Amino acid sequence: MNQNKGILVVFSGFAGSGKGTIMKELMKRYPETYALSVSATTRDPRPGEEEGREYFFKTEEEFLALAHENQMLEFAQYVGHYYGTPRAYVEQKLEEGYDVILEIETQGALKVKQLIPDALLMFVTPPDADTVFSRLTGRGTEDEKTIARRMAKAYDEADIMCSYDFWVINDDLDTCVSEVHSIIQNEHARTCRKKAQIKQMKQQLSSYVK
Repeated sequence: MNQNKGILVVFSGFAGSGKGTIMKELMKRYPETYALSVSATTRDPRPGEEEGREYFFKTEEEFLALAHENQMLEFAQYVGHYYGTPRAYVEQKLEEGYDVILEIETQGALKVKQLIPDALLMFVTPPDADTVFSRLTGRGTEDEKTIARRMAKAYDEADIMCSYDFWVINDDLDTCVSEVHSIIQNEHARTCRKKAQIKQMKQQLSSYVK
């Protein structure tokens, strides 16, 4: 875990890009460095799910109260239930020095960037469009219409990629995870994230200035 404040890392990407697998691998390799953001939801827990692990389970009244009090970084309604990112949990983990990983859609990611300007946005894709299509068809879980919708969505999302800080190509998982980890850790060295240390250095230097 970093001694300094952590960085909020937001992942988005095309369907079939493997962003969830990348996140899990980061957590597996560097458990003392990363924390996974836990979303809140108004749906009921499914068998085997635990409070604070898969989700923070809220009543609709509780959820909307948090949203009204600006305690959600972002939220949306999907299939009759609310889903969102609790601000308090993220801020707690960042203060503890963890780099917090958050996987959300592009709309939510840009909203988070507005609230937390120094959040690091990473967009994940396969190496080319043919691979996007082959990964979607290879899963064997969706019909042709669903795959067509996902490809159309990827086409639209390509316009938003330039709003992200980094474009990560997931061709080989091991290489991709190493690249993502390096990007995040190098981000800690940016001078804009070292203002307190720079101020301390200047104070130390002042004793040598006559």
